[in-house]
This record gives sequence, structure tokens and C-alpha cells, in this order.
Amino acid sequence: MIKTIRTAIACALLMGALPLKAQRRPNIVLIISDDHAYQAIGAYGGKNARTPNIDRLAREGVKFNRAYVTNSICGPSRAVILTGKHSHRNGFRDNEHSRFDGSQNTFIKELGKAGYNTAWIGKWHLETRPQGFSYWQILPGQGAYYNPDFLMMDGSRKHFDGYVSNVIEDEAEKWLNARDTTQPFCLVIGHKATHRTWIPDTTDMGTYENTNFELPHNFFDKYEGREAAKVQEMSVSESMRMGYDLKMFGDSAEANREGSIKRMNPAQRARFDAFYGPIAEGLKTVRFTAEGFAQWKFQRYMRDYMSTAISLDRNIGRTLDYLDQHGLSENTIVIYMSDQGFYLGEHGWFDKRFMYEESFRTPMIMRYPGKVKPNSASNDFVMNLDIAPTLLDAAGVKAPEDMQGESILPVLARKEKARKTMYYHYYENGEHAVSPHFGVRNQRYKLIRFYTRVNGWELYDLKKDPSEMKNLINSKKHEKIKNKMMAELQAEIGKYGDTDAMAIMRKGL
Repeated sequence: MIKTIRTAIACALLMGALPLKAQRRPNIVLIISDDHAYQAIGAYGGKNARTPNIDRLAREGVKFNRAYVTNSICGPSRAVILTGKHSHRNGFRDNEHSRFDGSQNTFIKELGKAGYNTAWIGKWHLETRPQGFSYWQILPGQGAYYNPDFLMMDGSRKHFDGYVSNVIEDEAEKWLNARDTTQPFCLVIGHKATHRTWIPDTTDMGTYENTNFELPHNFFDKYEGREAAKVQEMSVSESMRMGYDLKMFGDSAEANREGSIKRMNPAQRARFDAFYGPIAEGLKTVRFTAEGFAQWKFQRYMRDYMSTAISLDRNIGRTLDYLDQHGLSENTIVIYMSDQGFYLGEHGWFDKRFMYEESFRTPMIMRYPGKVKPNSASNDFVMNLDIAPTLLDAAGVKAPEDMQGESILPVLARKEKARKTMYYHYYENGEHAVSPHFGVRNQRYKLIRFYTRVNGWELYDLKKDPSEMKNLINSKKHEKIKNKMMAELQAEIGKYGDTDAMAIMRKGL
């Protein structure tokens, strides 16, 4: 009898019906959204959030309450995720002057050498073509919300009809259907949502129209003692544009000049005009105070942003359903994360970039059946830097020595201690006028060094001041804390070999 079973298994293996390696090594689905704030997710306590599928993933896996990024901006974050190295090591420092060096090693290349079938489908935003993938299909640049083009692996450019989140999921499922089932797979799904300019699917337009979002307590922040915060250009009241951002166009000709809107087909455009047109028309008879107008813009921004997130969540649900329907869920790691956090009116802002918590911190959820306890939460410090070594660890592949991140799995299993400090460096000195800066955060305090546009230091006690409103850098009472944080910063700069930061530190103020 035993001999017969062994013979049957051997035959199945020869026929490819029971691929041994695929059974032993987990499949991987990494879903990366763009600018999706943790405050906008139900599982993270987001008020009014309609994210049932992301919330489902949290119930079935672990929610990281302290997940952070090394550089809060789109392209650099993706480069960190791919390489497991800080921006100064992978070379992609900012979106203005950097291009990703595809010849360098990535976790994708290591998985490929280990027999994984690999793909990236959706937003890439690294300025160069992907390398080392079995398959790729990417949006050019930021991509378009409606009827997007894709750059294909064969060198062609292909047009697709539909809303971008739906199209990306359709193409991801198409690749899954056609993949080599004798190999384990790693699929990265790169969503465009919820990036500016927050244009919802026509199905979701108006979903939040009767919702009044709570104004953050520091929406009218005066930025006392925080010079870099004063000079930024990401204010909802001052920097958010009526047409480009809020779809309040003066006429059809103005609307026709805007990216995704001019790509709409007649049915899509009719739905767009029917929804936004009356709102814009109604504004002509309203007289606002300056404060009232800022609050109106905040409500319009939040309604569009949250409506755009609905399609993102719905298509994450489609991914989870696909894995269920094809018997893949039990042997597939699913990670959902954003490329960074985002401001939903905190400090009066939209966008990201700053080392302040709302943009420094990112949502991150992982489902790994048999390895991660369902409906659990982790308060350990983890970073996007850790994704590459974590996935290689799960696949049984040794991480290259130059990867600077750490596998999350031993920390979750309590076999290793989590990092105690986190290092951050933002380089870009252009759009939104955010001064370049680097810094360190530990369990209670945060120290930031701004340079180039603004020169100065900021120190925060996150226990007493979680909203980072009071800069303590000149407080005599906190002199010892400041010196301790300076030492921690120096240690992190040395640990990661950030020579740019070293040079700035040597110069002093």
C-alpha cells in the first residue's frame, strides 16, 4: 500500500500535478498603493473609511502599527522596497534627478535565481525599465486614472479601456492565469490610487458627498518654532488648486487640458460632468470667509480622496478572492502597504515628504498562513527597508550582505528583538518646497536635521506631543535628551554609511 502511494506521488510529480518546490516555498503577492494614509483605513481606526477588504486582510494576518519608510516619496520608496537599501545606497534619492539603476541586485533577482516566477504589474515610477522580472507591465510615469496606457515587456505601448485600479487587477489576474504553475511566484501589484489628483471611478463618485469629515485639530497650525513647516507649499488652503486638484473647472475647455479627464470616453466624461459640474456651478453664488473656504476645500479633498480609495480596496478584495478561488491562499504571503503615508489635513496639509508621523508612517499588513497569527497586531518598529530581506527569508533565500533591512519574521516569532531606532533621509528640494532633512526616531523622541532650504534642528517628545507641535530643540530641560538623540543620530548615520549626512553633521548649523 505504502509503495503504491509513493509511486502515485512520484508519477504526479513527473506530470507536474504536484510541484514539490511550489508546495514547500510560499507564493508572494505584494500590493503597493500610492499615498494611501493609514488614517484612511478602517483597520487603523480611520473614521468613515470604507476598506472592508484591507480590513479583512488585517483580520487574517498581522497589522503593523509602527511601520515606517526611509524616504517619504514615491519612486525612492519603491527603490528601497526592491533593494532593501537606503536611498543613498540604491542611488534613487528623489523623483526629480534620479533614475533607478536596474543592474543592481533586488529581492526579485534573488527570487528568480531561486526558481520563482516574478512579475510587476501597475505603477512602477522608477524612470527605467524593470530588470530581472519574468514579466512586467507598467504605467508610464504616474500613469492615468482613466483609460491608461501601459509599457509592455516586449517594448510596445498598449492602451486599455477602463479605470486604472480595475485594469491593473485584470492584468494581474491574467498573468496569474498564464503563469507556470510548476514554480512558486512573486507578483507585485503597483496601484496608482490614491495619488494626486484623486479622481474616483465613476461608480464611486459621490459616495462621500453627504459625509462631513472631522477637521484635524491642527488644521490651522501656525508652525511656531518650525521654520521648515512654515515655508512648505502643500497647504490645503493655499496650495491645493481648484481645477487640477478639486475638479472645480471654469469650463469644459479647462477640464479638457487635465490629464486623466481628457482621456475619458464620452460615457465616463458625461458621468464626471454630471457629478462635478453642479458643485462647481453652485460655488459661483457662495461667499466664503478665508477660514470657511479652507474648510470647504478640505471637505472636497477628503471626499475625492476617500472615494478614490474605494476602488483600490475593492480590487484588493478581488486579489484575495482570486487566491481563494484558485486554492492559493494557504500557501501565499500577501502584504499590503503604501509607498508612504499622507497628510489628510494634519498641519493643514496634503502630500507627504516630511519626517512628521503622518507621512513617515505607512500602513503595512501581512497575511502568512501558518506563520503569522491571524487578527494580531505588532507594535515593533518595521520599515519598507525590511520587505526585501523578509520575503527572501520566507522563500528560504539568503539575503545579500549589502541589504540594510532586517527580516521581520524572526521579530514576529520573538526569536529576535526589533530595531530600537529608525533612520530617515529625504533629499528632494523642489516641488512643495519641503526642505531636505534627515533624522532618527526612537520609542519616545524624534530628532530632525533640516538643511539646504532651511537650516535647523527639531526635537519632539512623541509621548507628550504626538502631533509634533512643539519643537524642544532649544529647551534647557531637554538638553540631555537632545544630546542622547544626537548620539543616536550619529550612530545611525555611521551604521548605514550615509556620507552625505556625515558631511552635513561635520559642518554643524
